[in-house]
Amino acid sequence: MIKKLLASVREYKKHSILAPIFVILEVVMEVVIPLFMADLIDYGIDYGNLDYIVKTGALLVIFAVISLMFGALSGRSAAIASAGFAKNLRKDMYYRVQNFSFSNIDKFSTASIVTRLTTDVTNVQLSYMMIIRVAVRAPIMLIFAMVMSFSVNASMACIFLLCVPILAVGLFLIMSKAHPVFERVFKTYDKLNNVVQENLYGIRVVKSFVREDHEKKKFGNISRSIYNDFSKAEKLIAWNSPLMQFCVYGCMIFISWFGARLIVASGNDPDVGMTTGQLMSLITYTMQILMSLMMLSMIFVMIIISRASMERITEILDEESDIVNGENPVKEVKDGSVVFDNVSFGYQKGGELSLSNISVSIASGETVGIIGGTGSGKTSLVNLIPRLYDATDGKVLVGGRDVRDYDLEVLRNSVAVVLQKNVLFSGTIKENLRWGNENAADEELINACKLSQADSFISTFPKGYDTYIEQGGTNVSGGQKQRLCIARALLKKPKILILDDSTSAVDTKTDAMIRQAFAQEIPNTTKIIIAQRISSVEHADKIIVMDDGGINAVGTHEELLKSNQIYREVYTSQQKNSQE
Repeated sequence: MIKKLLASVREYKKHSILAPIFVILEVVMEVVIPLFMADLIDYGIDYGNLDYIVKTGALLVIFAVISLMFGALSGRSAAIASAGFAKNLRKDMYYRVQNFSFSNIDKFSTASIVTRLTTDVTNVQLSYMMIIRVAVRAPIMLIFAMVMSFSVNASMACIFLLCVPILAVGLFLIMSKAHPVFERVFKTYDKLNNVVQENLYGIRVVKSFVREDHEKKKFGNISRSIYNDFSKAEKLIAWNSPLMQFCVYGCMIFISWFGARLIVASGNDPDVGMTTGQLMSLITYTMQILMSLMMLSMIFVMIIISRASMERITEILDEESDIVNGENPVKEVKDGSVVFDNVSFGYQKGGELSLSNISVSIASGETVGIIGGTGSGKTSLVNLIPRLYDATDGKVLVGGRDVRDYDLEVLRNSVAVVLQKNVLFSGTIKENLRWGNENAADEELINACKLSQADSFISTFPKGYDTYIEQGGTNVSGGQKQRLCIARALLKKPKILILDDSTSAVDTKTDAMIRQAFAQEIPNTTKIIIAQRISSVEHADKIIVMDDGGINAVGTHEELLKSNQIYREVYTSQQKNSQE
């Protein structure tokens, strides 16, 4: 897991190495200072040697300035390295998500992915900063200060060794108890983000049904759950501070007591016992050693918190897309013909099939209508053409080749899909349209909008094609949004155009005008139209009637009226409704 995460350091290796080097140099200066302080007291102040005091004092100031400089440099390098590491980690995760197939995305909720990209990465970033700075400083300081303490007075320095087993046992117990709680907290964060996302996305529905109180209660329950878990974890971690304070002040008391007795007994003679300067330096080293232990305990706490985040991030980085290019993928789609060869498909491996034994051929340039009830498998069928999912059994052929033989980018650039609930992004109409072709000229944008019957309403906007679209297209109607999405798809100049109930929000007249424009302007493009209205597909070259995951019938409008009961019932009911 650590190796996987460290791969995101990349160009920030230099700063990741410099930070601990500067920390070590800072520690060396800090450890040297108490020795000179001891000499200043013993040979300067005690003897009233002003010249020695000035020289030693000047050295102490120089060492302090150098230590400060190295500390500032280590902080700068650590900040650059950790921020860069987090940037690369987010980028790697985001790119990985972009390459996921629909089945991979189905495995993680949207809210969970957002939490991993934000909260979890921030936790890991802070942990990384502490590791390359504090985790280096603490053990180096501990070792250096311990060595210097033993060089000053070995018997007194042995007091520090009593703290080690106490701290080790205490920290182990804290870590083992707190980690499972933090794992649970971050999973609850996913639920919280999901509630917020659903509420904001469906705010109009919430208000129209006056469900604000219900949503507040739902949010409050999850928020309370996070509070309870965090409180429990923080209570466990809070034991870290009194444990450290107990060790710190215990050592201080013992050293002060034994040190004072040695100074009195020896008459301040270093050859017999201990001097005042040595006691002062030992007390300083005591603080350095115990502060190092305290910093180590802080690192352990941070690792407890970030470990759960690291595991969740690694899950994203380890997830492999189940739809990838094969060896030597085909780089060109010859035409827009589509063949379903005994295709079956299920969303879950070993689960219930959504499509069973589908066999049908569509010639290049044909217009094909697909109708059927909710859950009959219409959308599942067309999702197999651009390889958003792979067929469980059988083959899907486009341009005479199995879709699995194509380069994914080439295949999907040849297939344009317009969904019933397509998404517009925040930006101008031009910027949204150029999702279909980023290099499209203004004339191409206008022509595509004329084909989709969008130009007529765009022209009424004060800023025309420079009109700003809010996120999700909330400032345009459903029908306008659908027509803009159709225009965006046309700009791809696809060999296959799939309209998945994408004219449901436009009137029948506009629907007819769109179909007529398609027939005249893009005759060589294969057009697959999923619709609920018979009028949207009655002029198609062939119509596929789907029922319960299978093909019930295939034929023209006239043939199906005569031979197919499902089609006839739908047509009759719609005719009655239109007459009423």
